[in-house]
Amino acid sequence: MTVDVITYGETMGLFESERIGPLRMGGSMRLSMAGAETTVAIGVTRLGGSAAWVGVVGDDEVGRLILRTLRAEQVNTEGVVIDPEAPTGLLLKERRSADVSRVSYYRRHSAGARLAPEHVLPEHVTQARILHLSGITPALSESARAAVFRALELAAQAGRTTCVDLNYRSALWTPMEARPILMELIKRADIVLATQKEAAILTNLPMADPFEAATSLGRLGPRLVVVKRGAEGAVAWDDGRLHEVPPRPAHLLDPVGAGDSFAAGLLVDVARGRTPQEALETAATVAAVNVACPGDWEGLPSRAEVDMLRGDDVLR
Repeated sequence: MTVDVITYGETMGLFESERIGPLRMGGSMRLSMAGAETTVAIGVTRLGGSAAWVGVVGDDEVGRLILRTLRAEQVNTEGVVIDPEAPTGLLLKERRSADVSRVSYYRRHSAGARLAPEHVLPEHVTQARILHLSGITPALSESARAAVFRALELAAQAGRTTCVDLNYRSALWTPMEARPILMELIKRADIVLATQKEAAILTNLPMADPFEAATSLGRLGPRLVVVKRGAEGAVAWDDGRLHEVPPRPAHLLDPVGAGDSFAAGLLVDVARGRTPQEALETAATVAAVNVACPGDWEGLPSRAEVDMLRGDDVLR
């Protein structure tokens, strides 16, 4: 399994309302799949890179949908475990208003939480250029947390680049519970991605100062820290050098998946030897394209589309 990026986590079935307003009003829904790590993996393959996703799905139709979708997107799934005793998790997504989406999770006792250290194989981790993890996975269960640290240990032993996107989820744990675990992940990572709110949780610094937040996280050990600021772009700490990443103009249609699409653009360029500045420019463009399309991952662009959008707002 020689790939640019390998990632571990949970992917669930997604039911998304096709109308704007609260779910209690009823109406038709669209069935798809969603998961932070699989959005990254699909983003990498769309951009011409190679990616593998490892997780646990149930022996059910939703699990088969996930595997079918990933394989169609050329994501390697040979490490995926199918558990006949636990269901694949679900989430409901509603467009509460034109600008606000709301997500409800149904993942308690799901197959995804059964990810364990024995699912993290040395031959998989060592044959990937980059290991990508999120702060969601260690919040799922004790075994999933152990799997994350097992992957980090193997990557370090093999000298592989490691990336951690903090991806704090308040539905899974409190800031007090999350802080020591996320801090330990940061210390073991080469690349760290965080929103301003996530950086504030860990640094106790005001959200108004992303430069100071990036510096504070960078001093914990990563080579590259990116504090994402949404429509205002991002701030990067690159081996002690601070610089801004300007935003790419975008029409916001669906913000879910923005951070994961940013990560995909960054990691595929890093894996291919491009400079951090070039990789960050790609990341910003990929995120801008994706948030202008409905769905977590469906709007992820190809490399040709990214190259054209860098110079023109019209694809010809």
